[in-house]
Amino acid sequence: MKLSIIIPAYNEGKTIHHILDKMRATELLGGITKETVIVNDCSQDDTENAILNYKNSHPDFEIKYVKHPVNKGKGAAIHTGIKEATGDYIIVQDADLEYDPSEFNILLRPILDGHADVVYGSRFMGGKPHRILFFWHTIGNKFLTFLSNMFTNLNLTDMETCYKLFRADIIKSIDLKENRFGFEPEVTAKISRYPKIRLYEVGISYYGRTYEDGKKIGWRDGFRAIWCIAKYNIWAK
Repeated sequence: MKLSIIIPAYNEGKTIHHILDKMRATELLGGITKETVIVNDCSQDDTENAILNYKNSHPDFEIKYVKHPVNKGKGAAIHTGIKEATGDYIIVQDADLEYDPSEFNILLRPILDGHADVVYGSRFMGGKPHRILFFWHTIGNKFLTFLSNMFTNLNLTDMETCYKLFRADIIKSIDLKENRFGFEPEVTAKISRYPKIRLYEVGISYYGRTYEDGKKIGWRDGFRAIWCIAKYNIWAK
């Protein structure tokens, strides 16, 4: 079995080698192999050179590299990654250092034990370390999760988490539209309506970045998320 790890990358040339080192060092449960699919969303820095140099320097580490000719957004990069992925399972990994790849196994366990089809990694449950940052970001995330849960009838604690692990056949069968940060509420709405879906949630750690560190999401993305929750839960039915 194989896990495909999709990395949407935009202007991450300075740090992407750090996350690739962590992924390369991670041993997966049950002898599962790794495939890394990096989608460069038309970065304006040296992201491409950083990726290609790393790929050439580590021939033992399977990296599939794709580049968008124009900037399309994180959601579009994820869509491309899903199409390119060849694994049995698919997870999204941000190119920054906010999430720890060594915790892939925490998300894999419920699937490998035969309990789950999709697993979300929650930053708001469990005893893992969390960097203390922005109060209003936390309130915003919890509000969006609450709003999403109202319509999906799920009891998630972290709808906006990056760490979502899918059975590949399920996520590949879903028609995804959102090109930017609306991916999270859209995929959650559509997963909630998937027939007989078994969705689990596990606690993960979170090493958040500040805007000075390169964090890109802002208040406009929060309003877009609200729009997407309404769009894909009310009008799409």
